[in-house]
Amino acid sequence: MNFGNIVGESFGYAKEGLIGKWMKWILLLVATIILALPLMGYSLKILRGEKPSPEVAGWGTLFIDGIKYAIICIIYAIPVIIILALAMAPMLTAAMSGNTNAVMASMGAFLIGLVILFIVAIIISLFEFIGVVRFARTGSMGEAFNFSAILATIGKIGWVSYILALIIMMIIIVVIEVICNLIPVVGTLILFILIPFIVLFQARYICMIYDSVGTT
Repeated sequence: MNFGNIVGESFGYAKEGLIGKWMKWILLLVATIILALPLMGYSLKILRGEKPSPEVAGWGTLFIDGIKYAIICIIYAIPVIIILALAMAPMLTAAMSGNTNAVMASMGAFLIGLVILFIVAIIISLFEFIGVVRFARTGSMGEAFNFSAILATIGKIGWVSYILALIIMMIIIVVIEVICNLIPVVGTLILFILIPFIVLFQARYICMIYDSVGTT
């Protein structure tokens, strides 16, 4: 897998889709404000392989697809939510009792729970990215949880290559977010304005990983 090519093509895709096309950028910002649901629906169009980036149209469809996307994400998040609840329960119970020693003792269990949560979240994300592409391509929410097909796709891509590709993507996004947050006063606003660019970059990046082995 040519990571440099994927990064470069994804940046180029986002640049071509938004730079100079300010009305599209504004519409995607509006889509972000509306609970981000239309933006999620729009990203599915990119995951279907549409190139160049599609216009922002058909808001009803974008909303419906965004809601389906959100439901898929919530279902995938259920194990993480359960682990977080189990990790926090002893500490909250101890805090409510007013017993300082019990609170301190529960902190260790909470930290262990956070480590487990982090590991589980990473594993889930490996399946979720491919699952969402399968949903985008087939229109079937069930395909987002077709774990045998998801495993087969990851196997074709190669686990090491797939994980490295996702790490590179996350590093790029985190660097952008950190740089924006370091800018005094207007950093948060700049990050908000960049959301459409980041979404186009990420969706195209995932699409290219999925299609790298000729998967349909």
